[in-house]
Formats: sequence, C-alpha cells, structure tokens
Amino acid sequence: MIRRSLVKAGVAATLCAAALASHAQQTVTLKFHTFMAPQSGVWLNMHKPWMAKIEKESGGRIKFEAYPAMQLGGTPVQLYDQVKDGVVDVTWTLPSNTAGRFPRVEVFELPFMMTNAEATSRAYWDYVQTMAPDEFKDVHVLALQVHGPGVIHTTDKPVRTVDDMKGLKLRAPTRQVTKLLSALGATPVGMPLPSIPDALSKGTINGAVIPWEVVQPTKVQELTKYHAEFDPAGGSLYTTTFVLAMNKAKYNSLPPDLKKVIDNNSGIETSAWLGKVQQENDIPGRQAAVDHKNTIFTVSAEEAQNFRRKSRQLEVDWVQDMNKRGYDGAKLLSTARDLIEKHTKAQQAGAAKKAPAKK
Repeated sequence: MIRRSLVKAGVAATLCAAALASHAQQTVTLKFHTFMAPQSGVWLNMHKPWMAKIEKESGGRIKFEAYPAMQLGGTPVQLYDQVKDGVVDVTWTLPSNTAGRFPRVEVFELPFMMTNAEATSRAYWDYVQTMAPDEFKDVHVLALQVHGPGVIHTTDKPVRTVDDMKGLKLRAPTRQVTKLLSALGATPVGMPLPSIPDALSKGTINGAVIPWEVVQPTKVQELTKYHAEFDPAGGSLYTTTFVLAMNKAKYNSLPPDLKKVIDNNSGIETSAWLGKVQQENDIPGRQAAVDHKNTIFTVSAEEAQNFRRKSRQLEVDWVQDMNKRGYDGAKLLSTARDLIEKHTKAQQAGAAKKAPAKK
C-alpha cells in the first residue's frame, strides 16, 4: 500500500514537473494592430524595433503577427476596444480617438504644455501611475508617450501670427486641439490621419495640424505650401497622447519569464524611448518640406504669447470639466506641469553631463 502510494506520488510529481517545463517553454504569438502606415517612421523606427527586441529577448518564444494600417479591420477609433476585448493582443493608439473617454490624460494635450517628447512622455507615465492609475483599467498598459511639437500646415495661406488663423479650415486630431483651433479663430475639422490627403486634395480643408513626422506618410509636403512651427523658446503649440496597451487576459496568461520580457520592454524608459524616437522622426518629415521648396515659418516666442492668450480659456474649461467629473482639476493640471518641468530639467542636466567639455 505504501509502495503504491509512493509510486502514485512519484508519477504525479513527474507529471507536474513536465507540465511546468512545458509551461516554461510555451511559445506565444501576439497580434499587434495599429492605424499607422507600414511606410511611416512610427511603424519602421518604433513598432518594428520594439517587437523585434521582445522576440529576441524571449529567445523566439514570443512572436508577433504585425498588422499596420488597420489590416485586421475596423477603424482607428475601435483599436482600444479591440485590445480590451481580445480581438487583438497589442495595440498602439490615441486615447483621444474617443473624445472624453480618458479625460485626465487630456491635460497633456492642452496648449503649450509639452516641452519635448522624451521628457513629456516620462511625465505622462508618472502622471498616470500617481494621478490616474485607473484611466486605462481595462487593459495592461505597456507604455505612454506623446509625439513631437505640433506644426500648422496650410495650402494657400501662410500662418505667421495668430490673426492668420482666422477662417482657416484645419484638420484637428483631438478634442482639445479642436477647441484650440476654435479659440484661435480657425474652423476645426475632425478626421483620422489617413483621411488628410484626400481632404487636402479636394479642398475640404485648408490645412492640418500634425507633427513633422507624419508629413511624408500623408504627403502633406506635396499637398501644402506653407508650414508654421514654433520657436522652442515660446513653447510647443500642442501634442497628442498615445497608449501602447496589451490585452489583460493575454498578459496574465503568460508564464513568469515571458511576463518579465514584456515588463522589461514596458514602463517609463520604454515610454521615453518611444517619445524620443517619434520626435526624431520629425527631422526627415521637415526635410521633405524643405526638399519640396515649401515655405517654413518659425513663430517667434513673442508671437507665441498671443497664441497662448487666445487659448488660455481651454485650461480653465478643462479644470472645470475635471471638477464636474469628481477630480481635482487644478491639482491634475499643476501635477502634470510639475512632472514635465522635473523630467525636462533632468533631461537637460543629463545632456549637459554628456556634452564634451569646451576647450
């Protein structure tokens, strides 16, 4: 009897060990879905390297099926729910695609909030962890980031002052930027990024506000003549928030060692890297406009103050909106500002240390 029990126990232990070993060697395929075009800098320089790094660090046990340009169907607005519901495993999308659904992170989309994408992405990650930990409660958040400074691109009328904005029909990417354009005297027209070329070519809009990095994928350098960027000393007109998210159940189903690989490619450092690389994509985008012999105007720090004054009410309205939703709007705004300042100063200090000494 004792011997039979020992044999049974041994068999059970062997089966358990085999099951654990099998689980440890599990191979997982993740479907990555986004709206960005396969030729975009975001896809080539951010998404593909991120996936390749995970595949390598997992020893090939994590594999990605990559689908840019909404190849799995649906619209960009549906991406967050696709990953929430498990239709896809990982997505990169704009929270503001669904206006008002993620209200607390909109603070980073208010006018003249961001400094640069790397520091502001760090601030965005810290802010969500401390001030809005349940903002994306339906998914497993991998990274949070913003793009480089927004630029005004127009077909026939250059923008040099805030008064030049009057009467322009401009594509707006988010709820806050829609309000910003209205405050500046323009007529905002909401549409997803892929719709910009058709709208410009047909004259439905007179221009668009987008960062330099998406100029080439949308052929904006060919469809517009004028570009208005802002002197960094006067601040950045706007930015847009993004979330890199994974289906919760899929993440929780991973064995511990594969979770660790995902975790090692998530968080504040990954957020900062994504923001940095996305802003670096501005360089070839701007060069495309130069090569096309378009006119690029830099709005001075002094003139930027007029843009600030015209758009100041947006902050007041956002704070009041947060208060109505049961949050402390003033605290959310001041915290976001403080975090941006903190990470910007830290970045500048780090850059100063790395700079070669002057002879």
